[in-house]
Amino acid sequence: MENIDFNTSINQLRSGEIKELLVTQPQFLAFRDVWLQCEDRVKFVGEAGLNGNIIYRYLPENK
Repeated sequence: MENIDFNTSINQLRSGEIKELLVTQPQFLAFRDVWLQCEDRVKFVGEAGLNGNIIYRYLPENK
């Protein structure tokens, strides 16, 4: 499994440096640990895909 620094990935998503972040099923718990520490976590929207993959996008104006 690829080792990803989710702190960096979440900050890149938040800043607009990347538009989306693909999190695979084996990576999810590591991602979740970092995501739960974000004060703006409700602005990260996940779209479920096949085989447990989730694509996260950041919506700064989440309503």
